[in-house]
Order: sequence, then C-alpha cells, then structure tokens
Amino acid sequence: MLNHLFKTDNSSTALLLRVTLGLVMFPHGAQKLLGWYGGYGLSGTLHHFTENMGIPFILALLAILAESLGAIALVAGLLTRLCAFGIGGVMLVALTMHWDNGFFMNWYGNQAGEGYEYHLLAMGLSAALMLSGGGRFSLDGMLMQSVFSKKRSKE
Repeated sequence: MLNHLFKTDNSSTALLLRVTLGLVMFPHGAQKLLGWYGGYGLSGTLHHFTENMGIPFILALLAILAESLGAIALVAGLLTRLCAFGIGGVMLVALTMHWDNGFFMNWYGNQAGEGYEYHLLAMGLSAALMLSGGGRFSLDGMLMQSVFSKKRSKE
C-alpha cells in the first residue's frame, strides 16, 4: 500500500499540476490556519465552521489542515495522493455549498455568492494528482527511488 501511495513517474505534467494546486490552495489555508490574507485564523475558523456551519470539529480541522499543510506538502510533492484527496474532498463539500449560486464566480457582484467553477477545477486537478502521483522533483519520487535502490542493493 505504501508503495502505491508514493509511486510516481518523472512527469513534468504532474509537477505542474501539484505546484499549481498547492500554490492556489495555500492562501486559502493560510487564511484559515494563520489568519493571513484577512482570514480569521485557526480558532476563528474552527468556531465559524463548527458553530455557524454545523461541521463536526474533526472534519473542520481536517479541512483546514488539508488546505494549509496539505498545500505545502503538494508543492514539495510529499504524500501527493493523500494531500490531493484531502483537498479534493474539501472542494467537493465547498462545491455543494456553492451549488445554489450557479456555475460562474461572482465577477460582477450580482449573485448571492460565488459559483462552483473554482471548486470543480480544483477537484479535477486533485483527481489527476491522485491518479498520477507527484511527478518530477517530488519528495514521493525521491523516497521511492531511495527505497527501491536500498532493496536492490540488498539483493
């Protein structure tokens, strides 16, 4: 199972996907975890998620960690499939919460809120990374290469 979790190839496409998704998601996670970019920080976000939105504490915490630490791990290519799964799950929940606002983002301020196009796009990137792994320059690939070379040297 660990072999499949870390397995990847030397794909530049996977590198581009994971760095893009990680860099786009990190500011959202930093708002929630650190209070950066006008966010409420960990305690404020947890309060909002649990008290106002009714999300169970553990799920709220996992969502915050997926968007923040998971995004950093994606950029580094560490546990790519797991982090992509976490971000994809967060985006699936967010998509359902934005469904009534329609597809498009609220470019002109004439909708009740943002549409779900961003969430759908992030889910697509996440799915591609769950299938491919981290690709070129990923810590996953480096770990697999290290483990594989140790196994071969013992034989």
